[in-house]
Amino acid sequence: MYKYNAFDEAFLAERNAQFRAQVERRIDGSLTEDEFKPLRLMNGVYLQLHAYMLRVAIPYGTLNSAQMRQLALLAEKWDKGYGHFTTRQNIQYNWPKLPDIPDMLDALGEVGLHAIQTSGNTIRNTTADHFAGAAADELTDPRPYAELIRQWSTDHPEFQFLGRKFKIGITGSPNDRAVVKAHDVGLRMVEKDGEIGFEVIVGGGLGRTPMVGKVIRDFLPQPDLLPYLESVLSVYNVLGRRDNKYKARIKITVQENGIDKIRELVEARFEERRHEFDGTDQALLAEIKTHFAAPQFRSGDTSAFDATYSADPVFRAWADTNLAAHRQADHAIVTVSIKAHGQTPGDASGGQMRVLADLAEEFGYDELRISHQQNVILPHVHKSDLPAVHARLKDHGLATANVGLISDIIACPGMDYCALATARSIPVAQEIATRFDDLKLEHDIGHLQIKISGCINACGHHHVAHIGILGLDRAGVENYQITLGGDATETAAIGKRTGPGFAYDEIVPAVERLVETYLAIRTSEEETFLETYRRLGMEPFKTALYPEAQKKVA
Repeated sequence: MYKYNAFDEAFLAERNAQFRAQVERRIDGSLTEDEFKPLRLMNGVYLQLHAYMLRVAIPYGTLNSAQMRQLALLAEKWDKGYGHFTTRQNIQYNWPKLPDIPDMLDALGEVGLHAIQTSGNTIRNTTADHFAGAAADELTDPRPYAELIRQWSTDHPEFQFLGRKFKIGITGSPNDRAVVKAHDVGLRMVEKDGEIGFEVIVGGGLGRTPMVGKVIRDFLPQPDLLPYLESVLSVYNVLGRRDNKYKARIKITVQENGIDKIRELVEARFEERRHEFDGTDQALLAEIKTHFAAPQFRSGDTSAFDATYSADPVFRAWADTNLAAHRQADHAIVTVSIKAHGQTPGDASGGQMRVLADLAEEFGYDELRISHQQNVILPHVHKSDLPAVHARLKDHGLATANVGLISDIIACPGMDYCALATARSIPVAQEIATRFDDLKLEHDIGHLQIKISGCINACGHHHVAHIGILGLDRAGVENYQITLGGDATETAAIGKRTGPGFAYDEIVPAVERLVETYLAIRTSEEETFLETYRRLGMEPFKTALYPEAQKKVA
C-alpha cells in the first residue's frame, strides 16, 4: 500500500495547521457558521443532527494495522468509542467536539490518513474493489491507479468547486464489486488484444434520479487515464447545471445532452489535454506500483482448515459465507461481518478495530480493506490459519456468518444522526436482521441484498438492492417504499417501486412476505431472489405485499 513521503507529510501538516487556525477563529466568533462551512467541508467536517461529524478517507479502502489502531484511538479518545464504516470506504465519527477535530486530523496524519475531499463539491475518495490485489478473478490490481487518481485530484485547482460532488470507482475484475456503474465515472479494467486498459463509464449515480452509467469509451489505454479523466471533468464543469443542485450531477448532464454529444465533447477535449501530459504521471505511477507489490505469500499444508471444516459446523457455516477465493489456492479472502444481528450496520468499536488490526498483523500480511458493504476484509489469510482467525473473531463478536445474506444489510445513519434524513434506517435494519435470525431462515434464503436509505439522497444504495427500502416523511409519519430487482454488480439495474409505502411497524412483515413468496416460487435452492424476480417479474411479489388490493380486484 502507498506510504507517505516527505512531500505528503509536509503538505498534510500545513493543511491541518491551516484548519486548526480556522477552527480557532470559528470558536472565538471571528468566523460565522456560514463562513466556516466551506472551510470545514474541505476538511471532512459536517454539521449533523446532534453534533459535528468527521469523515475520514480510507483511500480505495486499504489500511494497515497501525492505521486501524489509530482509527480505534480516535474513536476512544475523541468520540463515543466507535466509528461507522460507510459505503464510500470511509469511516465517520459522529460525536467529536469541534475543538478536538484538529488534534484528530494530526493523529490521522501520523499514520498517513486524512479527511481531505471527503465532502464538498469536489472529487471524493476514489473507491475500489475491496478484494483488489487478492481476488482470483482479477485481471490486475486497480489500486495503483486509484492512488494516482487520489494524488491528481487532491487540491486540483480546476475541480475544487464543481457543480456537485464527483465520485470515481474502479475495479480490476470482470465481476464488479465496486458498483462502478453507479458512479459519476466508473472504471473497469479490461483486456483487448493482450493489453489491459479501461472501460470508461460516465453518468451513473443514485439519489433522487437514479441512473446506471453509460459507456463513453470501451477501451482506454492505461497511459491516457489522467488526461481522459481530466477531459471528462472539464466538460462536466462547463456543461453541468448550476441553477439547481438536484440537477447538477453529471448523470443529468449526460441525460440532457445524450451520451453521443458528451463523448464527442470529451474526445475533443482529450485531444487537447493529452499533449499537456509529458509522462510525469507515468513515472509517478511506476513509483506508486512499487508500493503495491504482492506480499511474499507463504506456502504450507491446509489440512488444519480441511479438518476443522469437516468437524465444526459453526466454522463451516462461516467459511461458506464469509470466505472468497484468493489468487493463491492455499489462501482465502476473509470478510469480517460488521453486521451482527441486531447491531448497527457498519459500526465497529475501538476494541473490535484493535482485534482486526491484531489479526491483520498476525495472520494477514498487515493488510485490511473496508468494503462499500460496510464490512472489513482480511484480504490474504493462509487457509491453515483460518480456524485460529475464526476463533478470535468469535471471542469478540465478529464471527457472524452472514456475508451476502439477508442480515448483511447496508443502511445509512438515517434520522438517528443525519440532518437530511426523513426516516429511521438503523432500527429497520436491526429489526429485519433480528427477525430472520429468529426464524433461522437466512442460510436457506441464500444470497439476498437488502439496502436501506433514510431519505431520497440514497446513501444506503437502496436503488441497487435486491430489496430496497426508502424511508420518507408522509405528513410527519415515517413511510417506507419498497423497490425490487436492483443490482449493484456488472449487470447493474435500478430497482422498481412496488407500490404504496408501509408504516414503520409494517415494513418488517412486508419484507417477510416477500421472502416467503420467493421461497415458495423459486425453482430450486440455487435460484437466487434476484434470479427469481428476473424470471417472474414484479407481479407475484406485489400480490404478496398488497393482499387487500388483490381482494378488491377479485
